[in-house]
Amino acid sequence: MAHLSDLVNLNLSDSSEKIIAEYIWIGGSGMDVRSKARTLAGPVDDPSKLPKWNYDGSSTGQAPGEDSEVILYPQAIFKDPFRRGNNILVICDCYTPAGEPIPTNKRHNAAKIFSNPNVVVEEPWYGLEQEYTLLQKEINWPLGWPIGGFPGPQGPYYCGIGCGKAFGRDIVDAHYKACIYAGINISGINGEVMPGQWEFQVGPSVGIASGDELWAARYILERITEIAGVVVSFDPKPIPGDWNGAGAHTNYSTKSMRNEGGYEVIKKAIEKLGLRHKEHIAAYGEGNERRLTGRHETADINTFKWGVANRGASIRVGRDTEKEGKGYFEDRRPASNMDPYVVTSMIAETTILWNP
Repeated sequence: MAHLSDLVNLNLSDSSEKIIAEYIWIGGSGMDVRSKARTLAGPVDDPSKLPKWNYDGSSTGQAPGEDSEVILYPQAIFKDPFRRGNNILVICDCYTPAGEPIPTNKRHNAAKIFSNPNVVVEEPWYGLEQEYTLLQKEINWPLGWPIGGFPGPQGPYYCGIGCGKAFGRDIVDAHYKACIYAGINISGINGEVMPGQWEFQVGPSVGIASGDELWAARYILERITEIAGVVVSFDPKPIPGDWNGAGAHTNYSTKSMRNEGGYEVIKKAIEKLGLRHKEHIAAYGEGNERRLTGRHETADINTFKWGVANRGASIRVGRDTEKEGKGYFEDRRPASNMDPYVVTSMIAETTILWNP
């Protein structure tokens, strides 16, 4: 008699050429990831060869009940680490039946910016540092924290090991390996300053691919925590008080910055970012004012400053970049719940296309 786990792990390629495609999209809140599956006749490796699909937008806060159909356009394919075999995960964006992007479709505008010839020639690279907090399901309290109480002060937890310092490593490592399996350019993980908080990094990725990969990685993390019976939070300040918040530091460079003389290009780009500080902050995530206080390795939300190796700045330039006269910089302002399509394209637009 087969067990449930035997059936879940069935290898479809043993008996059929058919595959399962999990279509993934972003719901009405801008952070709720949704998905549903369909059967395809055989393997597909090009999103343009996948059929469009639809869903009930009135159930996701994206359309009225009297005209609820929203169309899914496949945009990126990843291998499915849950079903494995030839099965795939499909990152989609959302349109009306008339072909207009719906208001919550942030990918559409990002794709336009990244397809601008002046942006294409600069080959913008991104490295996205996604911080998140694991919570106990019934009480929404960080994993490893005593119920109704607090752990010891911050200090031993950042990159810490041991049962009193690291909580949820099995989830983190499962996610790491699943992302590599999926074909996501995940470049590392580490425990963060607050216990129960972790980080993974995606990149370097070019242009729109950085957003596709981060959303796919978030989807995989949500699925793994579902299996583990743990809640993942992307709130930028999940615990008030003397605890670090959660950000999504965005590392960025263009071809001009990576070439000889790039440090001058970097300084000019940072100057532009400073001139549009308020616009960027407004687009960098909900609740970020609770995190950007000027404490806990952040700059105050109303202040723009940059520095070399300064983790209390809005923009940090690495020592190696200063020494070599070329490289990249880190925008430390984005919150953990930021939309990577918005943040990456806005940085490119401001530093490459915008003329003050």
